[in-house]
Amino acid sequence: LFIICVHASYAVSAILDAFDGWAARTYNQSSRFGAMLDQLTDRCGTMALCMALCRFYPAWMFWLQMSTVIDIASHWLHLHATDLTHADSHKKSDNPILHLYYTNRTFLGFMCAGNEAFYQILYLRAFYPGPSIFGAHLLSYFAALAFPIALVKSLISLVHLVTAAQTVVKYDTDAILAKRHQTAKND
Repeated sequence: LFIICVHASYAVSAILDAFDGWAARTYNQSSRFGAMLDQLTDRCGTMALCMALCRFYPAWMFWLQMSTVIDIASHWLHLHATDLTHADSHKKSDNPILHLYYTNRTFLGFMCAGNEAFYQILYLRAFYPGPSIFGAHLLSYFAALAFPIALVKSLISLVHLVTAAQTVVKYDTDAILAKRHQTAKND
């Protein structure tokens, strides 16, 4: 019963997170603080789930940890890059992959839901793998179906990381060149 309550709470949390974002956009209540808090709570929730999964699946620990590291690092640097450049939103990007990811709500929702489903299925599978069908448990099949979505989501996060790093490097380079130009001008 406890596991069902925990799992249901996590699912309700994800639904409320989506509703909160929709309401903020619909009623023009979006803020930098809200965007940062949303990113932070999303990352912390996924990190906590992956920490539990590392306990249940020690053979997969490295990959679960890498998934978490990529998720946290990419979102942090992406949000930081948008703040440095004073971008209107962290959801605007010239990169075609990120542009699709953020402008196509169906694609974004599918990727986020599929990613969350993968980790939640693994969590449930640790307690009850389901009936055996053709030599594998039912939840193993569901995890296998959701895995490609989680993998693509991680690859998109790597794109986030690279484009954000490029943005920060360009910002730093421009600042250094402007400072050198100003110093040369003053001499």
